[in-house]
Amino acid sequence: MATLALHQHLPRSSHLVAGCMGLGGSWDTAPLTKDATAHALGFIETALALGITTFDHADIYTLGKAEEAFGVALKKAPELRDQMVLQTKCGIRFEDASGPKRYDFSASWVTASVENSLKRLNTETIDVLLLHRPDPLMEREELAGALHGLVAAGKIRHIGVSNMHSQQIAFLAEALELPIAVNQIQVSLGHLDWLDEGVTAGDRQGVGVNFASGTLEYCQQNGIQIQSWGALAGGMFSGNSADTNSANAAVLATSNAVAELAEHHATSREAIVLAWLMRHPAGIQPVIGTTNPERMSACVKALEVTLSREEWYRLYVLARGQELP
Repeated sequence: MATLALHQHLPRSSHLVAGCMGLGGSWDTAPLTKDATAHALGFIETALALGITTFDHADIYTLGKAEEAFGVALKKAPELRDQMVLQTKCGIRFEDASGPKRYDFSASWVTASVENSLKRLNTETIDVLLLHRPDPLMEREELAGALHGLVAAGKIRHIGVSNMHSQQIAFLAEALELPIAVNQIQVSLGHLDWLDEGVTAGDRQGVGVNFASGTLEYCQQNGIQIQSWGALAGGMFSGNSADTNSANAAVLATSNAVAELAEHHATSREAIVLAWLMRHPAGIQPVIGTTNPERMSACVKALEVTLSREEWYRLYVLARGQELP
């Protein structure tokens, strides 16, 4: 298993990240419930007990209630804050009276978003602030100034991005005093463009691949931690009956192979799917979205599994649905 690049910034960071999108209850404006806050506290305690110390939020998750529930939990058990790496994202705005769904990296919006997240999370500092999706209207120097101000005020420690390719990261990094610590992108066994971009270079199979060339290599060269959202591919290969009963031959074949490897390695199917991802030398850090304690335990078993080159390629080729060029 490759060393995490994030360890140079935050040594406490764990190889798996606990995704917090499932906290807070419903995606509406209904008040936060006691059940939701109790669920959040149980989730935090379970993750920490399993050795998962990194928690991933966004200001939009359950319309802010995910952060709020987490913050109530930290207020009840403040000693837990020092045991974790806490990150959140900002920059996505849903449709409202002012306009349609949009992305906003303006200094005023980023600053206000951080202030609101700090209040909801009941913490003085966010360890890593991620810019959620690229904003075509980004004014680089304005954004850099806002981020520097937040760092200087002790409100954020590190800066990250999400869903950005190498050129976008390099363009932003040029204006920043701090290095970019994280790039969170969708990479998984069920979302393969990140691999196909490289192995199909100069081949007809590469037509239609939607992944910017050199992004993985750029992140590795610059010590940027690649985090994977959707790491379990929605359970596609590890137990989601709607997928494992699919008529898609590649999904079925891959699911069967995952089950066989899980039996061979005496582990869970979730562990095989995540171990496949972490076998890549980029040191990918999976974000697991489940809040179910049993499934979280199944995911942690990935840390005990190292797939052979042949096992890794078997899953890759099956999931592609065609041989390599």
